[in-house]
This record gives sequence, C-alpha cells and structure tokens, in this order.
Amino acid sequence: MTRFAYVAADGQNNVVKGKTDLPDRSSVITALAKQNLRPISIRKLKDSKSSFDFDHMFESTKVKQDHLVAFTRQLSAMISAGVPLLRSLTSIQKHSEDKALKKILGDIVKDVEGGMPMGDALAKHPDTFNDIYVNMVRAGEAAGILDDILKRLAGQLEKSAAIRKKIKSAMAYPMVLMGITVLAFFGLMLFVVPQIGKILKDLGGPDAELPAITQAMLGISGFIVNYWYILFPVLIGAAIGLVMYIRKSPRGKRQFDTLILKLPAVSTIVRKISVARFARTFSALMGAGVAVLEALDVTSRAIGNVLYEETLKQAAIEVKNGKSLSSVLEQSDLFPSIVSQMLAVGEETGQTDTVLLKVADFYEEEVDLAIEGISSIIEPVMIVVMGGMVGLIAASVMTPIAGLSQSIK
Repeated sequence: MTRFAYVAADGQNNVVKGKTDLPDRSSVITALAKQNLRPISIRKLKDSKSSFDFDHMFESTKVKQDHLVAFTRQLSAMISAGVPLLRSLTSIQKHSEDKALKKILGDIVKDVEGGMPMGDALAKHPDTFNDIYVNMVRAGEAAGILDDILKRLAGQLEKSAAIRKKIKSAMAYPMVLMGITVLAFFGLMLFVVPQIGKILKDLGGPDAELPAITQAMLGISGFIVNYWYILFPVLIGAAIGLVMYIRKSPRGKRQFDTLILKLPAVSTIVRKISVARFARTFSALMGAGVAVLEALDVTSRAIGNVLYEETLKQAAIEVKNGKSLSSVLEQSDLFPSIVSQMLAVGEETGQTDTVLLKVADFYEEEVDLAIEGISSIIEPVMIVVMGGMVGLIAASVMTPIAGLSQSIK
C-alpha cells in the first residue's frame, strides 16, 4: 500500500504534519484541500513491509472484542448527543486503552478527514470490522440513523461474544480431560509398561507364554519407545495438516461442516447456533435498512458453516426470482419450521427484523440448555475412557502375574 507523509499549513499558517494511505500525490493534495490545508511538502514513504520494526514487533494487532463493543457504544452515545462524527472518533481514539484499536482509529480519522465515508474507512480494516459491521454502518450513514445502528451493533457484538464464551467454557473441561488422557497414555507406554514387561520376563523367563492382551500392550509400548522420534513428528504433522486442510481447503471445510451436522450430540448445538446467528444477523441488517439480497449475502458468510452459506446464497437467487424468503427456507432441512413460520409472519406484517430477533433469543436460550446438557454427559464419558485405559493396562499386567502365581503353586 502506498503511503505518503505530508507537511501542510492551515488558514492561520500553523504547520500540520501527518501520514496517509491515499494512492497518489494528487489524491493527497485533494484531501488536504478539503480540510482547508495548504500542502508544503508531500513525501512518498518506503513500503513498511520492507523494513523491520523492532518497536512494534511484539505489539498485538488484534482488537479485543470487549474494546470493540465499548468503542461502538461510546461512538453511538456521542453521535446521539449531537457530537460531530469526526470529533467523536478523535476523542475516542485519543483515550483508547487498546493500542491496536488506537492505531486503527488513527487511520480511520485520517480517512474521514479526507472525505471518505465512515463505512468505507472501516472496510479497510476487515480483521477488526467484519462485513456485518461495515454494511450496517453504511446503511446507517445513508439513512441518517448512525447512532441507532451503532447501538444495534453493540448489542449484536455482545450477544455473539456471550455465545462464544459459553461454548469455550463448555469445551474447556473436556479438552483438559482429553489432554490428560493422551499424556497419561504416552506416559504409561513410555515409562511404566516397559518396566512391567521387564519384571514379567524376569519372573517367567525368556520362554514364558504371555497372554495376548499383555503381548499387544508390550508391542505398542515397544513401538512407541523405539520410534518415538518418528511417531511424534508424524502425529503432530498429521494434526497440523488436518487443521490446515479444514481451514484452508474449501473441500475440507465442506466435508468437516457436513460431518459436524451428522454427529448425534454435536449437530443439535451446531444447528441451533447457526439458526440463532442467522436470525440475529439478518434481523440486524434488515433493521438497519440493508437490502434483502445484500443482507442474505452478508449473513451467509457470517454463519460460519458452508452448508448454511450455500443454502442462503441459493435462497437469495430464488428471492431475486420473486419467491418469498419464508417459502424458500421452508423447503430446507437446515432451518426448523418455526423459522419459516415466524419469517412469514414478519413478511406479512413488515416486521421481519423484530420477529427474527425473538427467534434469535429463543434459539440462544436453547443453545445454553444444549451446552449444559452435553457438558454433563462429556464428563462421565471422559472418566470412563480414562478408567478403561488404566483398567486395560492393569489387566495386561495382572493376568500374567496371576498365571505365574498358579505355576508357582
């Protein structure tokens, strides 16, 4: 990206210095003229990617969700109180505690000063402001209700963050148990089972006939001990490769999303989360005045599941051909009948955003109950798995010892 540093003078001949990301020198001159500034010098900066900045090397470039919500609420309150947009942005940027957000707001302030609409300025930072955020701000600017739209956005962000936190907290305990189970397995195979095998051979002699379960356990342990330097890199590489295949490959992501929707316990939660996310996102966009087709396009990418995305994009095509959205979704297996019924009521009364908001609230409560239910099931299942593993090793040890004791008798 081209970057310029400029020195300019205002009407009172005060010197103003700054930097901008505009594409060429003439654009910089035009932007300065709109701010009633007279350019003194304009200098093209070197590409920041070619220089190594030690000062910012360890700085986080990701804006925390809580800080983004706080920024949205503050901006909404200031605009609602009659404070001009540029002054509101400058004030929030000046007092921001999040360094990443402060830097981004600095760029946004410069763009807005140069005459760029706020929605376009936000779109230059997609890692912080997603499509939903940008499209709602653009709609709010066009309709002159930016303060109300920002208030809706803040609520949307808080709801999404709350669902993510609940899912993370529900998954934390099972993941810890799974990690302990894996570590315990490899620990026993590497350090405990070889010693037990040595003791059994010393007691029974080199020609002792060990049970099949004991031989299998000693064989697995021997393989891990002898080839750990090959096994561990292969397992780690396979795990990384699988994650990359799911995240980066369209085919892998589609296969993963299809599998998730078929798993007995998990599919229920995923479906309810997807429906709640669709209802809340589509409701927010419709309430902001975004066109139906554009709202469907943005919502399809916000759900996070390829199958739902394909369904909504196909729905957009059929809506464009004259069908109602409720009748299209009624034919899909991914959306419960209550969604199409409520959507039909919203279409008839002209209150689609309000109706879908109630659908989102209902399914978010359902998600909470489903997460609590699966959390209560996972704990005993993981305990049984750990107990079974330990019991299997104990059986492989005790069976030959019992046989040796009978031989001694």
